[in-house]
Formats: sequence, structure tokens, C-alpha cells
Amino acid sequence: MGIPFQNTYAHLPARFFSKQKPAGTPEPVLIRSNPALAKELGIDPAWLDSPAALATFSGNEIPKGAEPIAQAYAGHQFGGFVPQLGDGRAILLGEVVDIHGKRRDIQLKGSGRTVFSRGGDGKSALGPVLREYLVSEAMHAYGVPTTRALAAVYTGEIVDREEPAPGGVFTRVAASHIRVGTFQYFAARQDTEAIQILTDHCIARHYPDAADAENPALAFLESVIRAQAELIAKWLPLGFIHGVMNTDNCAISGETIDYGPCAFMDTFHPDKVFSFIDRHGRYAWGNQPTIAHWNLTRLAETLLPIIDPEPDRAKELAKAALEKFIHHFQPVYLNHFRDKLGLSTDNYLEASAAFIKSTLGTLAQNQVDFTLFFRHLTLLAADDTRADLPSLFSDPQAAETWITHWKTFTKPDDHFTRMKAVNPILIPRNHRIEEAIQAAYQNDFSLFHRLADALTKPFAENPAYADLELAPHPEQCVKNTFCGT
Repeated sequence: MGIPFQNTYAHLPARFFSKQKPAGTPEPVLIRSNPALAKELGIDPAWLDSPAALATFSGNEIPKGAEPIAQAYAGHQFGGFVPQLGDGRAILLGEVVDIHGKRRDIQLKGSGRTVFSRGGDGKSALGPVLREYLVSEAMHAYGVPTTRALAAVYTGEIVDREEPAPGGVFTRVAASHIRVGTFQYFAARQDTEAIQILTDHCIARHYPDAADAENPALAFLESVIRAQAELIAKWLPLGFIHGVMNTDNCAISGETIDYGPCAFMDTFHPDKVFSFIDRHGRYAWGNQPTIAHWNLTRLAETLLPIIDPEPDRAKELAKAALEKFIHHFQPVYLNHFRDKLGLSTDNYLEASAAFIKSTLGTLAQNQVDFTLFFRHLTLLAADDTRADLPSLFSDPQAAETWITHWKTFTKPDDHFTRMKAVNPILIPRNHRIEEAIQAAYQNDFSLFHRLADALTKPFAENPAYADLELAPHPEQCVKNTFCGT
């Protein structure tokens, strides 16, 4: 019973972290746990319902084998560099090796102040806990690399934010919590020794093949570039907007991390943002590949001293590695959209790319709901009578014109299976998440559980969840989301 901890990060030099105990909570209540994930982590699912599990997930007890720490890191936030950030409201309990032999972190978010809290209370409102649970598990169901949700706890206390709100603690599982900002923290201190130690640790943990390369540091950089390029290429076809792609929210592992002001678009537009503080569209849907490349350039800068002792040669090698980003991003992005649209593989990639670009322009011009468009297109491909694509367009004739063009790119019986596998019926729509959060603030978690249940199988036809497919009415639209800090 319990969590079989095996820790490595806590055994790195002391300057990598601060030893930290969770603050604890007065009257914790387990809202939801994740038995399937627990089993994957080598944790007995029956333990999740025990008092010991609640004590662990609430921060009231440090389980045997845990070595709780707050990790140090820096980061560029909206382009401005902050030399010290760190885990201000999160504590890494420790690591486990899962049933697949992969090392995973188990972290508490919202568990109280740390040395990195910068004046904050280190707590979390319940809303961000529920949002991250829903969105991270939905991303997993879509097959996108992501951190996972092991548990959500109501703390029994009130935290002060824009207004008082119930508190919560989120138990997050990640391949690791090492970020671009972790490397920046040591680079800002000109601590090349620490950068080498951290690089070696990341290679051993995430990219072991790099250890055998002629230049391990360069091979490591190339591996992270590829992982991030492929990750962003999987976000965009889902209409996902991360919202706050700061370097401290860019994971070395290539997982999606930190679901703060994130959203899945309703009405499509490439310039759409959701973060309340992103006033200039830095992290808009269409800017995400560029920002990922920018973040990776910051990582490359930190690695220059260990890529090559000769600065000009190091820059040349790093630049060549960064130029590969588009070559990793483009095929994944285009092939995902080809599958979503059911385009025949007989078409040249260039022709498909042009059609994809024009399709996205048509969607933006006609204010079309992104997910419903692909849902109805999939029904159309299956000759399902429920398909009604023109009703989604502000100009129905534009839909008819587009459909005629689309049919020239498809083959009978060639596309439906691929479309069905990649076009989710359900997404965690912002207005549904907000409804669940507001109900939870009134101690009603039924909407949250219904959403969580539905999103475990987002590609499956289920009439019981048909209402969750619908786009919001104008008065239901959530125009901005917040970090929750």
C-alpha cells in the first residue's frame, strides 16, 4: 500500500531546490482520484480511498519514502526575464518508476508557501484545481503528451484572490518538472557546473540515446527541440491555446504543463487568446509555434558553454539545431490536419498544406466553431443525416462552396476512419468548466464529475453527453481565463 517512491532530483546538489514541507489543510475532502493512473504508477488503486491517501494528497502527512522539495527555476514571463521564480505554490513529494519503467514525479500544487513564494500564500483556489484536472486528463485522452491528474482535494479553507474562494490541492504527475527556466536559473548565475549536472540528469531521465552521441549536450538540445515541435503540432489541430507559454512553463520532457489560462477554442480565429494578461496576443493560437521556437532558443543559450568551449562554434551548432524545429513541426501538423479533414494521401503535401491554410481562413471568416466543424465534417464523410455543416457558417453558401472543393481532395471510403480517430466529439469547453467550478463553489461536484467521466472517451458516440458537444450561447462565452495564482 502507498506510493513506492524512488527519488533522484532531491539528491542533486542543494542549490537545485529547497527542502520543503507542505503546509497541511484543516478539513480536507477528496473530490476525485484517478485509479487508472494509480495502477500505471504502481500504486494500489484501493489505497486512493484510504485516510493515508487523503492525508498525502492534502499535504497533511509526508508519506514514507517521500523527500519533499520546492524546485528552483527562473523564466521569461511574457518576454521579460525573472532570474528567480521556483515552485511558489507547489511541492514535489518525490518520484516513482511506473509499470513501464518510466520515472514520474508526484507533486502537490496549492500546498502552501515555499521559499520561492515571493509574498504569496502558496495556496490554490479550487477552480484552477478542477480546471487542470479536467483539461490535463482530456489532453491525455487525445493522445497529447501531458502532465496527469492523480487527485483533487478540497482543503476546507478559504483563500483570498480577486474574491474569497474555497481552497484546493491538486496532485500532479509528470515525466518531470524540469523546465527551460530551470536551465535559465543556473545560466543567470553563470553556474556552468550546475548546467552540466542538470543536462546529464535530463539525458539519463528523458533522452538516454543522447548520452552515446558525439556531443551529448547538442544531442540533448536537438531532442528537446523535436519533442517541443511535435507537441505544439498536436496542440493546434485541437484548437488548444496554452495561454501562458513562458519559459518556466516549457517542460524539457515535451509534455504539456501548467494549465492556467488555457482553453480550447469555440469560434475559430488564429489570433485568439484567452489569458487575461496577454493583451498583445503573444500566446495566441497561431503564435504558439513561434513562441515554442523562441523558448527553445533561450534553452540553447544556456547550453552554449557545454556544447562547445569555442563560443562561435557553439552558437553555430545551436543555430543549426534550432533550424530543425520547422522540419519536426511541419509534417506532424500537416498530417494531423490531413487526417482531420480526411484528405487523400494521394495529394502532395504542398497541395494539402495550401488547402488546410485556406480552410482555416474560411473558418475564421465565417466564425465557425472549430470542434463542431470537424465533428460535422466527420458525420458528412460517414453520410450521417445529422451532418449540417452549413448551419455552422455565418454564410452557408461559403460552406457549400468549401464542401465542393473538399470533395476533390478526398476519396470514397478512404477518409472516415482516420477522421473519426482524430476529431474529438467532446472537448472541455470553457463555459462547461466554469459551470462546474461555480457549482463546486456551492459544494456541488456533480457537473465536475460528469465532465471528467465524459472526457475519458472524447471520441466515442454517447447520447448521454450530447449536450456537452454544443457551443456556448453568446452569454455563456468565457472570454478570459486566469493563472489561478
